[in-house]
Amino acid sequence: MTFALLLTAVAGLLPFTAGHASIFHPSMWGFNVTAQTFPYDNRPVAPLINYTFDEWWFHGHLDHPPNDGDFFELPAGEPATAQVACDKGATTFFASDPGGNIQNGDDPCPGSPPAEYHTTGLSDVKGCALAITYESDVSQVQPEDFTIFSVNQTCVWTRFTDFQVPARMPACPEGGCICAFFWIHSPDSGSEQNYMNGFRCNVTGSTSNVALATPQLPRRCGADPQNDKPEASPGNCTYGAKLPFYWFQAERNNMFEGTYAPPFYNDLYNFLDGAQEDIFADSYPNGLPSPSPNSTVVPSPNLYDVAATSTPFAPSITPVFSVTSSSSVTPTPPISSSSAVTPLANSTSTASLGAATTAMCKSTLFRRRQQRRSISHGPESVADVMAPRVASHRELQDRSKLWRAF
Repeated sequence: MTFALLLTAVAGLLPFTAGHASIFHPSMWGFNVTAQTFPYDNRPVAPLINYTFDEWWFHGHLDHPPNDGDFFELPAGEPATAQVACDKGATTFFASDPGGNIQNGDDPCPGSPPAEYHTTGLSDVKGCALAITYESDVSQVQPEDFTIFSVNQTCVWTRFTDFQVPARMPACPEGGCICAFFWIHSPDSGSEQNYMNGFRCNVTGSTSNVALATPQLPRRCGADPQNDKPEASPGNCTYGAKLPFYWFQAERNNMFEGTYAPPFYNDLYNFLDGAQEDIFADSYPNGLPSPSPNSTVVPSPNLYDVAATSTPFAPSITPVFSVTSSSSVTPTPPISSSSAVTPLANSTSTASLGAATTAMCKSTLFRRRQQRRSISHGPESVADVMAPRVASHRELQDRSKLWRAF
């Protein structure tokens, strides 16, 4: 056996604890895919870049479906806790991982520094998102069918990652819904990489039958000082239901940003932290304006008395105006868009409503971040996160040298 073949054989027996990340759950397509399943590394954590549609769509794992009956539950109005990691062995599902159990508390990448999951630190994480389509037949799902319903702006950072579910999420059809995990990391620690993992999901505790609105293309509208745009442009935002980002692939892109200006699931594209509570067919009963860089029109959603865990974009320099357009939002099947809920009256104030919205959004975002940092299964500070990682990295550094060669 040659030295190269020996190294390859050894690598196949070792866990890949460094680099990249994915959600892990038995409900996902590709849950049992390993580094040897495909002619190339197509594990769930492998990045997607410049791939054909068949290669990047559902990570190319459509021929590796979950077992019947495996669903990731989405409790309406509550957090759904996912495990995000660099290797399945770092999760509670380690039993089916070739490398075995390498769990290390809330560390998503045991034995590896944060640079291995593409961040220079907590201030450099750019957010992950969950999307849903109310279709149970995966062969019928297209990229335009997914709607982002939850965002965690401090992802990837901890293994146990909460995704707040909107309170008004309708029930899934028979056979469940189909969801997907999306992530694009900071350009400071890596190349133009996308991450997508599809999984079967089911909304529980639903109390609404109002459909999701037809998702629209997100627009870059937040403050972007790295690209010489120090001020936000709220009138250029997409409000309501939004599509995921499909970026830097060989086919079917909907985002065309450059190498050093990737799209992110955060305020830059009006994805605030937490549940996206304004994604429903009746969220904007007066319609939505046409976004424009010079627009000063910012719509106000009707949240139907839902205590928002996330609110639409908080303008810091532009007053909020009510929209008087009579255009309607087209609901997506198969859930009926009819509702017995009586809409609240839209506010018509301008500067005062803008100030109130700004304060509410900032307070909500601060509260959500504080709650996330103090959850029972998570670290309470950056120091708490880094200390065990440093120790673990020292312990595993000799083993790490073996698989880094590949």
